[in-house]
Amino acid sequence: MKIKFLIITLLSFSITGVSQTKEEIEAKDFFWGSNDAYKNAINISDAYKNESAVILYKNENYDFHKFGKNVTYKTSIRKRIKLLDKAALDEFSEFSFKKRFRSDKGQYSWRKKGNNIVGIKIIKKDGNEIEIDVNAEAIEVDGEYKLAISNLEVGDIIDYYFQKTEPFKSTYAFGFDPIETTLGEEYPVMDFKLYFETENDFFINFNSYNGAPELKEIPTDKKNFRRYTLEAVNIKKNKFPRWFFPLIEIPSYKFQVYFARSGKFEDRALAFLPEKENIIKKTVLKEEVLELYDNRFKPDGYIGDVKDFFKGKDFKNDEEKVIAAYYYMRHFYLTRYIEAIFIDEAKISYNPYSYYGTSPVFIQDQKQFIKHFTEFLKRHKIDYEIVVAKKRFDGTIDDLLIEKNVNVLLKIKTKNPIYVEHFGPHTCVNQYSPLLEGTDVYLLSASKNRIDAINKGKLPISSASQNENKKEVTFSLNDDFNGFEITTIDSYKGHLKEDQQYERLYLSDYVYEDYSKYETKSFVDLVKRKKDKIKFEKELDALISKLNDKQKEKFKKIAESEYELTDIEDYSFKINSTGRYGLDSYFTYTESFKGKNAFIKKAGPNYIIEIGKLITGQIDLNEEQRNRKENIHMYYPRSYNNEIVFNIPDGYTISGIDKLSKNVSNKTGAFISKAKIENNKLIINTSKYYENNYEPNANWNLMVNFLDAANQFTNEKILLKKK
Repeated sequence: MKIKFLIITLLSFSITGVSQTKEEIEAKDFFWGSNDAYKNAINISDAYKNESAVILYKNENYDFHKFGKNVTYKTSIRKRIKLLDKAALDEFSEFSFKKRFRSDKGQYSWRKKGNNIVGIKIIKKDGNEIEIDVNAEAIEVDGEYKLAISNLEVGDIIDYYFQKTEPFKSTYAFGFDPIETTLGEEYPVMDFKLYFETENDFFINFNSYNGAPELKEIPTDKKNFRRYTLEAVNIKKNKFPRWFFPLIEIPSYKFQVYFARSGKFEDRALAFLPEKENIIKKTVLKEEVLELYDNRFKPDGYIGDVKDFFKGKDFKNDEEKVIAAYYYMRHFYLTRYIEAIFIDEAKISYNPYSYYGTSPVFIQDQKQFIKHFTEFLKRHKIDYEIVVAKKRFDGTIDDLLIEKNVNVLLKIKTKNPIYVEHFGPHTCVNQYSPLLEGTDVYLLSASKNRIDAINKGKLPISSASQNENKKEVTFSLNDDFNGFEITTIDSYKGHLKEDQQYERLYLSDYVYEDYSKYETKSFVDLVKRKKDKIKFEKELDALISKLNDKQKEKFKKIAESEYELTDIEDYSFKINSTGRYGLDSYFTYTESFKGKNAFIKKAGPNYIIEIGKLITGQIDLNEEQRNRKENIHMYYPRSYNNEIVFNIPDGYTISGIDKLSKNVSNKTGAFISKAKIENNKLIINTSKYYENNYEPNANWNLMVNFLDAANQFTNEKILLKKK
């Protein structure tokens, strides 16, 4: 593993030139100058001697300043790390970073270039310091700069800093990207200091969680200038295993800074601002949630198109009406524009959106969707509540601090309550982020034209059977036993299907399905000039054909990876059902291919068939994973059901099917398999399911039991014996 600053939340770094600029000199003096209290930090305690590396000192800085319309946001981080084994040497042997960047903040930001500064030095075991000339030694590769650190040795100390300065203009309320992170990381930290600098017009929401230290104010002699610090020592290293939500388990902190120049901008800010700039806001009361949203979600939007769709249609109840409206809106305000998006990106037509009229409605975010859909509900006198929720990995709704972490959806109060949120191309009624399931939420409701009531509620949790992957596998051997053919029918429903739909459904697979269902015009149908119509249709067909070819090649590689194969042949793929009109409807596709040198091993006159591998890869736990201490947080309950049909070649029998029957089940989940021979076919059914979306660590051993059973099944074999 190499250090890549691209993935560090704080920074995206660059080289600014071969000679040092004034800003580079100032940064070097700030971190390594005469006031550096950690320049002699070299020792670790015996408690850390078996670690791979130890962070002797970690320093983060966040500075927010303004002058007139100009705002400057400066962030920096410094780490001084002692390397104690070869793995640590490999980790820090290469740095990767970007060049100068254009700010994405404020007004006219496309003109403003941000500046990044990197400094690196090595302190050898004999005390000799080697400063790396970053400007001279970094090499550009594909738009990214790489810097190799040579001759590192166990016992060396690497001391590096990164500073990012981002200037931009802003005259309106503006929220900086939130920072939410754990106090510790993968190596222990002996000394950590975080500093904030702000002034008037910058508002801070900041809180510490799970035992992390509090943010403290540092007195200054300037009335409008404020400085804060968070400090900690001897921070234990953190582990980040599978199925783990660190922000709710281990010491962490979260903050966001909001910029608002005056009272009117403060009122417009979509944020839970503190009353004054010199107050650190740590919590958000439900009354503040109501105050922020009371007028922002007022029903609003043109729904004449929906009204036209409803003409002449009868519905048994409001539930049917709401479901019909949701899917029609998904098409009319989203999927009917998808052709234009592809045409625009492929440069087939200049401004293809103009063919949809002078002011077509294109709903692009959750808040716009809420206002538009509630306008429909209001017109049809259907009662609803607005759900304000937080994802489980970010803590409870009582810990709400940052507005950007809010998820908003609608609960329609029909006989059987319906939940809807902003649609994507494949989202269904009653589908929302599984990370919201089971959480406490705020429910906002209105008595007249304004939201004026807020109460607590809880979102339901789906079951394992509702989130299912069902797979039918037919496995046949060649006549000469030197190869095989596999045909699979994969079906997905519930939360398991959306990723598959985005992966495997291309525009021609579902956009035309909507055109047919709602009898609306395609992009080509909207073009009036015959010459343009012929040209666009031809180029669009060519684009779709090209996309389908890429799609087929991509899916072939996925199949090779899934079954651990190379060079499969005669690959085919077909969509059977898109599953886009109901969360419990299946998205189904069929694929088939041929292969060699896998699953079959000759044993004298007989053959060994590695039949267990046909359920594909399972979780193989190592010793460290088995000794897990953390609680288990999963996205949702789910089930995986397989039926494997092996066509037994004529003249052969099978032995060893008794090993294919297993049953390990408990309150956390199960792995169950059964096998039988019927009509000269070996039929194997397997079922693996996770009962809950959360398990306490006390239940981990129960999960290990069925995970091991599933993994062991992949090693099972049968003997194909000549009669």
